[in-house]
Amino acid sequence: MSTTDSSVSSVRSLEDRAKAITAREIARYAERTKGSQKATERARLVLPLGVPSSFQAYDPHPIVVRSAKDAYMVDVDGNRYIDYDMGFGALFSGHVHPAVRRAVEAQLDNGTLFVTPCESNAEVAEMLGERYGLPMWRFTNSGTEATMDAIRVARGVTGRDKIVKVEGGYHGHHDEVMISMKPPLDQAGPADAPIPVPSTAGVTKAVLGDTIVIPYNDPEALERVLRNGDVACFIVEPVMENIGICLPQPGYLQAVREITQRYGTLLIFDEVKTGITAGWGGATGALGVTPDLVSLAKSIGGGLPLGAFGGKREYMDQITLGRVIHLGTYNGNPLCMAAAKAVLSEVCTPEATNETILRNTTLVDACNDVIDSSGVPAHTIQFGAKGCVTWAPEPIRNYRDYKATNFDLAFAQWIHGINRGILLPPGLDEQWLISIMHTEADALAYADVFADFVHELLA
Repeated sequence: MSTTDSSVSSVRSLEDRAKAITAREIARYAERTKGSQKATERARLVLPLGVPSSFQAYDPHPIVVRSAKDAYMVDVDGNRYIDYDMGFGALFSGHVHPAVRRAVEAQLDNGTLFVTPCESNAEVAEMLGERYGLPMWRFTNSGTEATMDAIRVARGVTGRDKIVKVEGGYHGHHDEVMISMKPPLDQAGPADAPIPVPSTAGVTKAVLGDTIVIPYNDPEALERVLRNGDVACFIVEPVMENIGICLPQPGYLQAVREITQRYGTLLIFDEVKTGITAGWGGATGALGVTPDLVSLAKSIGGGLPLGAFGGKREYMDQITLGRVIHLGTYNGNPLCMAAAKAVLSEVCTPEATNETILRNTTLVDACNDVIDSSGVPAHTIQFGAKGCVTWAPEPIRNYRDYKATNFDLAFAQWIHGINRGILLPPGLDEQWLISIMHTEADALAYADVFADFVHELLA
């Protein structure tokens, strides 16, 4: 038997073992989450899929949560979990951080919605400007709105219609970016020049025609599609976090910055998922490349619905001049501003952020030790306070690499962990977040359960 044949046989053996573990753990899951199943069945009568967001629907059925505090959640069956999902990265400050709670309670005494400015609007904008080095900001209620409005500003600045995004990237659920989020490969065309594929019904042919898709980590592909001079913006996660954690190759973002400037195309960093979990100045600060516009949400809101987009003055002044209109009844509402102010000034300080990132490094290193000692076909990736185990031997560089990862092993690990109180994101392509409120013991609990899973996989 050749080395290649032996390797294939070994992987198949692991897959068979993973499927056996999965079958056993699904039965255990059903037994310990009967209350969640009953609640989901009730919800399906009035909510499509039984959930308020399609991301929250997963097999066998979602955990229905009753309470959360610090780094923990408790479901309706009374099962307690260490939460590594943390609101898809929104809860860098943890569940109900005391400082956030104090700020929100104090604001409740003074009102929740004014529909006229409050002083904290400017205070929070100043804090974001200090972190990101961009002077002008507007607030939204979600990451979807933040990316949508940033794209509109870019079109207003340039007078151009087309936008560019990367294959496998998620930027919210407005039509322009719900294209090639995770396209089937039999529809996606060649790897170096992907065909735009709508990710949902309801996207018009006109919208599809205005969105160009390219691979991540490929500056030549970006330059090729910008040469016509008709692209308003390139929207990209500086670190892709819709396919695990996919890091930019050395020099990629610097090349992107130079190419977009050369063709008069605005560069938008979608930092909804990286945000302040990447470091005090976000991925923008950590990677040392400044975009024209940046979109934020999740981690800046402390668990309340808050987004923001900001940028260079000459671009954001499109709103000042009335050329681009930005509206929203709940934009910058004082309750969300109170939470954000506490997060940005009291909770996620430079010191606390660095300490949390180091705690995550301890976890990533522990998982990596398990992988190295066992030889399983996986690797770890860290970016700031986030990390992931990806079931592929080598780091992924783009969506096509991600599609080659082993999802049988990934699902077996996920269902094994959740039955042992380890709550990871259900998508198998998300990343964990270590929050300000995770202790070192909380962080390392994941590594212990991961080690148990790998031991059983190889038994």
